[in-house]
Amino acid sequence: MWLPVSLNRPLVWVALTALPACVWIPDAMLRLVAASLVALGLWDAWKQVRQQQLRLRLSQDTLRLASDAMVISDAQNRVMVVNPAFTEITGYASQEIQGLKLETLAAPRHDKAFYQTFWSTLKSTGRWEGEMWSRRKHGDEYPEWLKVRAVTDKRGNITHFINLFADISAQKARERDLRRIGYEDPLTGLPNRRRLHDLLASRLRHLRAGESLDMALVDIDGLKSVNDSLGVEQGDRLLARFAQRLTGYVAGSVVGRLGGDEFMVIRTTTFDDHDQWVATLREHMSRPFEINDHSLRLGLTIGSCRVPEDGNDSGVLFQRLESALYSAKRLGRNLSQRFRPALDKQDNPQLALVSDLRAALISGDQLELHYQTQHDPASGELVGMEALLRWRHPKDGMISPGDFIPLAEGHGLMSQLGAWVIEKACAQQAHWRNSAMPKLTIWVNISALQLFQGDLESQLTTCLKRYQLKSSQIGLELTESVLLDERAGDMGPRLQALRDQGFAIAIDDFGTGYSSLGYLKRLPVDKIKLDRAFIKELPHDQADASIVKAVLAMAEGMGLGVIAEGVETKEQCQFLVNAGCTSVQGFYFARPLAAAELEKRLVPAPVTVPSAS
Repeated sequence: MWLPVSLNRPLVWVALTALPACVWIPDAMLRLVAASLVALGLWDAWKQVRQQQLRLRLSQDTLRLASDAMVISDAQNRVMVVNPAFTEITGYASQEIQGLKLETLAAPRHDKAFYQTFWSTLKSTGRWEGEMWSRRKHGDEYPEWLKVRAVTDKRGNITHFINLFADISAQKARERDLRRIGYEDPLTGLPNRRRLHDLLASRLRHLRAGESLDMALVDIDGLKSVNDSLGVEQGDRLLARFAQRLTGYVAGSVVGRLGGDEFMVIRTTTFDDHDQWVATLREHMSRPFEINDHSLRLGLTIGSCRVPEDGNDSGVLFQRLESALYSAKRLGRNLSQRFRPALDKQDNPQLALVSDLRAALISGDQLELHYQTQHDPASGELVGMEALLRWRHPKDGMISPGDFIPLAEGHGLMSQLGAWVIEKACAQQAHWRNSAMPKLTIWVNISALQLFQGDLESQLTTCLKRYQLKSSQIGLELTESVLLDERAGDMGPRLQALRDQGFAIAIDDFGTGYSSLGYLKRLPVDKIKLDRAFIKELPHDQADASIVKAVLAMAEGMGLGVIAEGVETKEQCQFLVNAGCTSVQGFYFARPLAAAELEKRLVPAPVTVPSAS
């Protein structure tokens, strides 16, 4: 195949002019000069051909090396050229596909309207990009991300199409896994709390006349003793076996795991046999389990309610189930308790606050994040900030986290609160990234419930993708109590996976637990936050001063950063500077502020240039 050679080159024209002179000019010297010019022109033409050959070879090598499939088709969309990636993705060799229309590869998943839109867009704009389903040579279907560009001649007529596509099966599978993780308990495969809310709402919507819902919240008594005596692995096997037996017994009903040792059952029925149903459920699930040559008979505490007698709103029903369960626990465990209106008015006045907290989570407009900045104690330079959850109650005003966080933990709301905090902090970080705010890491607190319910990783991944953030822009703070909570399982691999993704890990309230040195050696940790209890009496209390110095020395030896919390005076700050602490947090530098107030403080006011009069 001849390569195109441009004649728009002076030496080539000189050679063409000199060529007749080599024959017709009588003077030998002039003929020699003419021959030299012809040779020079031929050399220039040959050089141009070599360059064209090099460009062609580079283009072909680029097509061969590209990981995306490339197809060049004619105006009728018949295949002319494909690259090796096309063969790898579709299974068709170049000689097999040449001359065929690309439409023969399309999977029958798209309707006529889809292709009409495809061709009208391509012909009117010259481009189309989107997701399409195709078929491989052996018939299996796969999703691809396709980009098509139309090539036109000088008169605007389409002569060719250039197609570029990639197999996105793996990406779609990852998206399915993320959705599954977000709605499925990782140990048992049952729906988690979030999914149970959706399933209950669906059943409530489709409830027919004469039908009722029986609901039971089942708590396994003494699972901790099983883990202590047989090990966490055997405890997980027991939970998986329990889930299998429960699912098999109530086939056709909704079964889910709320986390830890709590399971929920939702049955649609036309029978008025709620108490008998709960009793038979208890009897069946209390039969012995054979685990590792041990016969284990479990104690069960059950809270139950019935729709429509006890409500017809999913949030209210969850609350009443938990009220019935905790009432049964207060009566001594291994009991069944059906909800009754008196439970809403028991001697626990906090139930009303729990109900208000649920409403606040649904509305989202009562909860706020305040941000407390972290500083270099010597220079005052900003080094980070912590996101702190606040609840502005419509009647009672600002409610202390010390009052509502324990309630959220005790009534199964901590996972939802934690998810709200992550979402809000990521959204705020994305907003600040595009403003004049200092670019700082925002640290968020992580609860044990977020870890053992298995939603944390998917929440973080989803939020980072949604707000286009880097993992280094969000830090994770875990208290010692989280690390020691048996429900979270072995923390090492999970923390290492988060750290490998780029998240910084800090241990909050350091020194208040009992295994500090042990887990610092085992777990991937970047920073420790020295609890305010050790800072409060500095620099006068010798015991606290010695502890702080020892922790700083230990952290330096282990390559860990230290943030001292609760720094409120100049004397405390100066002591920490002298002791070698590089980060502090407390009222001495800043109180927690709402996002808008923090922006006013940290973003410099624009300089107004007076106009000339």
